[in-house]
Amino acid sequence: MQLSGFRPAVAAALLFVLPLAACGDAPQQTQAAPPAPKVTVAKPVRKLVSDYDEYVGRFVALDFVEVRARVSGYLDQIHFVDGQLVKEGDKLFTIDRRPFEASLEQAKAALEQARANLAFAEADLKRGSHLVPGTSITQQTLDQRTQAKRVAEASVMSQEAALKQAELDLQFTELKAPISGRIGDRRVSIGNLVTGGATGTTTLLATVASVDPIRFEFTMDEASYLRYLNAATAQASSSANRGMSLPVKLKLIDEDKFIHEGKIDFVDNAIDRSSGTIRARAEFKNSDGKLTPGMFGRIQITIAPPEMALLVPDSAIGTEQVRKFVFAVSEDQVANPKYVTLGPVVDGLRVVTGLDANDTVVVNGLMRVRPGVKVAPETATATSDSKDQVVGTN
Repeated sequence: MQLSGFRPAVAAALLFVLPLAACGDAPQQTQAAPPAPKVTVAKPVRKLVSDYDEYVGRFVALDFVEVRARVSGYLDQIHFVDGQLVKEGDKLFTIDRRPFEASLEQAKAALEQARANLAFAEADLKRGSHLVPGTSITQQTLDQRTQAKRVAEASVMSQEAALKQAELDLQFTELKAPISGRIGDRRVSIGNLVTGGATGTTTLLATVASVDPIRFEFTMDEASYLRYLNAATAQASSSANRGMSLPVKLKLIDEDKFIHEGKIDFVDNAIDRSSGTIRARAEFKNSDGKLTPGMFGRIQITIAPPEMALLVPDSAIGTEQVRKFVFAVSEDQVANPKYVTLGPVVDGLRVVTGLDANDTVVVNGLMRVRPGVKVAPETATATSDSKDQVVGTN
């Protein structure tokens, strides 16, 4: 058997296979690790803060009066400009006085007539009382003169009352401001018939609302009410505000800070069964008249003395189901979660418990961090800005 033709073929095959085997034995190159995520870190802010609650409510006027006429007649004059400030006693409306002046003169005349009748009855009785009964005058005649005198006295009293009523009616033709405050617009124009009296069909002419001070009404839940009672003094429990002499501040919807200071002056006498809340009221100064009845506001009630607390921006807080956490960066630049309890917001920062003042927390780039992963931190100061615009370098 000849193998001369087989050997060259095997040699060629071996030359092809050996390079492939050499390639398979070469070590594989490892994939490069991803760079550490860049984050912004900061120390928690230490600040003296107070524990407080916030509620939304509305302003109400201390006094609010509907101006209505007490007598009927045609409206003759209007003495104010719609919306102006008025003082107590300022003249607002005048009803045509002429009919009431005539009625007053009639009442005066009727009184004079009654007094004349009384004078005659007194003189007639005096003459009869000097006569001997049963001779010149009968007892019946004497009794009649006595009765006439009493009737004349009653008529004088009646006419005096009618005169006082006529004088009052004439005074009621001029409607004056019952309180100081801001008047609304006129509801009736000059020349219209105004219905007065004590019935429910009287004509509404205008309204006046007091300006300074002003009240703010809000509702608090039962748990907060009990907490405030515990903080109040026992000696003041019989007062109108249940002893809740707690500092209160207020801000309007266009204000960033609580700049209006006031005091609680009233707490209702029952908790509403349907909502489980109780109505309360605070009083504020309003010298510039900016606070208006019906306006919304937010009230802040301080319930504890100021204490030192740690604050971080809301952008540093993450959520794990029902728990809240922040990423704390160690000295070797490894981020690990630290669970915290949230408090109120103070000057744009969130009060948290569960942190140490020396902790370094991630304030921006929270979504790029994973537990136990090394990060590339850049140091900044904790602010209320929740965007990735906090700048600073280590």
